[in-house]
Amino acid sequence: MAAIPGRVDTDLQPPMTVPLRHFWVGLTALLAGSVVGVGLVAGVVPGLGRLALVHLFLIGWVCITIMGAMTQFVPVWSGVPLHSRRLATVQLALVTAGLTGFVASLLLSTLALLPVFGAAMLAGFWVFAYNVGRTLARAGRLDVTERHFALSLGFFVALTALGLALAVDFTRPVLAQFPVTRSNVVLAHATLAVFGAVLTTVYGALYQLATMFTQTELHGIDDHLKRTEEVGHPVGVALLAVGRLVGSEPAAALGGLLVCLAALSVGAILARRLFEMRVERTPMHTRYAVVALSLSAWALLTVPAWATDPLARTHLLGGPGTTHLLVLGTVGFVVLGTLYHVVPFVVWVHRYSDLLGFEDVPMIDDLYHGRLAATDAALLVSGTALLAAADLVPAAVALRSVGGVLVGLGVFAFAVNMWSVLRNHSRHSVGGLLLGRFSPTRAGASPDGAASADGRRE
Repeated sequence: MAAIPGRVDTDLQPPMTVPLRHFWVGLTALLAGSVVGVGLVAGVVPGLGRLALVHLFLIGWVCITIMGAMTQFVPVWSGVPLHSRRLATVQLALVTAGLTGFVASLLLSTLALLPVFGAAMLAGFWVFAYNVGRTLARAGRLDVTERHFALSLGFFVALTALGLALAVDFTRPVLAQFPVTRSNVVLAHATLAVFGAVLTTVYGALYQLATMFTQTELHGIDDHLKRTEEVGHPVGVALLAVGRLVGSEPAAALGGLLVCLAALSVGAILARRLFEMRVERTPMHTRYAVVALSLSAWALLTVPAWATDPLARTHLLGGPGTTHLLVLGTVGFVVLGTLYHVVPFVVWVHRYSDLLGFEDVPMIDDLYHGRLAATDAALLVSGTALLAAADLVPAAVALRSVGGVLVGLGVFAFAVNMWSVLRNHSRHSVGGLLLGRFSPTRAGASPDGAASADGRRE
């Protein structure tokens, strides 16, 4: 794979407001989840607070961010126009409205409304899968990143179907008609969400981004590791999910071991890219180093648990004490590290690319504050390390509290840095991005990123 893809065409990307709306809604959900998490520790969150926290983090932050990133970069990487910009707006509205109502229903214990809001989220994710799927279908032969994205779309469709069934079952026991238990459906749903939709997307993005941002290429053992992951991960996720759904321990154990083997392969590939990189180290590379270490450690600690008891609820996301290694150390750091380039990239292309050769323009990495990026990286690394240590040593309550505070401060610093990018380099305010045509826009700026009065693209 080339370090910088040769067929990138930024003219095919959707308007700037489309992906940035997704990213800001996702960040808002992350901040809201942080508040709920603090409330849970303080014992002041009503209703099903822990379930609300899971959905705010996984759907609100991670999945909505994935939706925005795919909508932005599938056209850019694949060299084809997005199937429908209108559907890209519809998908966000449906998922956001559904998630907001779903979380409120959990906190207020109005469970009868869960199917309504669950159906809205399902519709939004299926619109997303259709829109990006139709876009990928135009690309012809798919590369490794595109193949992963196509697989993750299938996982999104499957997990939301199970999720809606679980929402309905809260008040009407529909699952009692089938030869599966609600607990098994929960296990399968979570498996498809975390390891299917999310981790498959993360792996696909890393094949592209790890080579691009280190200016290296896959070679030698990397190719063998890539083939191992490309087969082992989707097959493993399918076996693990189906095995958990029907209560088959052998199928789930085999699937779990394949998922771990794929994780070790990706961790090794990422570590080799960082070792061979030909550019100056930045805070983003530090984040990717944390990902390589966390993903590999998670896999090694999970193998014994999944080999012996893959159906245990306590082993849902891996071995004992590995949750933060996977959720924060791997998924969280990939999302945050990638957004440090995605958000400035989107803004830079629309704000400065047409000015190249006519006047001095900043580099993409100049759009955000480097010191603040290094600060949030230090906060997040140390906070995640403390949380991971507290997971492995349950008696270390103080470590968990300090780690949570450090992670919260790191997230806040990240949010401030991204806000500064928009404030200083975009013609759109955050309110304008989120409200579109319903928000007053600056003179000469189009709410959907069309040409401004002076002819520049927004």
